[in-house]
Amino acid sequence: MSISIKNEAEINKMRIAGKLAAEVLEMIEPHVIPGITTNELDQICHDYIVNDQQAIPAPLNYRGFPKSICTSINQTICHGIPSEKKLKKGDIINIDITVIKDEYHGDTSKMFCVGASSQHAKRLIDITQECLFLGIEQVKPGTTLGDIGHAIQTHAESNRYSIVREFCGHGIGKNFHEDPHVMHFGKPGEGDILEAGMIFTIEPMLNIGKRHMKVLKDGWTAVTKDRSLSAQWEHTILVTPTGHEVLTLRKEEM
Repeated sequence: MSISIKNEAEINKMRIAGKLAAEVLEMIEPHVIPGITTNELDQICHDYIVNDQQAIPAPLNYRGFPKSICTSINQTICHGIPSEKKLKKGDIINIDITVIKDEYHGDTSKMFCVGASSQHAKRLIDITQECLFLGIEQVKPGTTLGDIGHAIQTHAESNRYSIVREFCGHGIGKNFHEDPHVMHFGKPGEGDILEAGMIFTIEPMLNIGKRHMKVLKDGWTAVTKDRSLSAQWEHTILVTPTGHEVLTLRKEEM
C-alpha cells in the first residue's frame, strides 16, 4: 500500500471524523472517576458515538477486537480491552477513540488521572504529551518521518523515559490503518518525505521503566514487561501546504 494523498473532499470528511473523535474524549472526561468500570466507560462512549453522533466505533469487531474503545490502565501500554475492572484513585488511564463517519476515520487518545495520581505518574503523562506536540511541530511538506521520530525520541530519552518501539502511528483515511508507519524514534532526514494531503496519526508511548513489552493471552493487551507505568497520547494530523492541521484537537488544546 502506498501513501495516499487526500483531496479536499476527503480532507473535509476527515475533519468531521476527527472532530467527532475529539468530542467523545471531552464527553467521557467527567465519567473517569474512582469506582467506574472500563466496561461502563465503553458503553457510555459506544452509545454516544452511535446515538448522538450517528457514527460507528471503529475498534468494535476490528480484527476481532470485542469493544468500542481501548482502555489502557497503568502498566498497560495500549489496546487494553474494557472489562469489569473498576478504576481506583491514583490510576492513570489512556482512552483511545476511533470513530467512522461517512466512511472516514478519526483517531485520538488522551491520558486521564483517576482522582489524584502520583507526581511521577503526572510527570510521565506530561512529558509524553510534550513528545506528541514536539512531533507534530515537525509536520510540514519537505520534512521526513525520521524528523518526527527524532524529535520525540530526543525529548523522551532526555527525560529518562523509554519509547515503546513495537507500535507506531499510521496513515488513516477510509482505512483504519494505512501507510505510512510513523515511528516514534528515528534519525533526522530519514524516511518518507511529507507532502501536503497526507494524513496520519502520531501516538508516542513512553514507559517509566524499560521499553520492553509483552502482549497478554487475549491477543490485544500490551503491557510493560517490568510492570512500570506507561503513557500515550494521540492525534490525527493533516499535512497542509504550509505546515499541519491537528484534526482531533480538543477545546482544551485550542
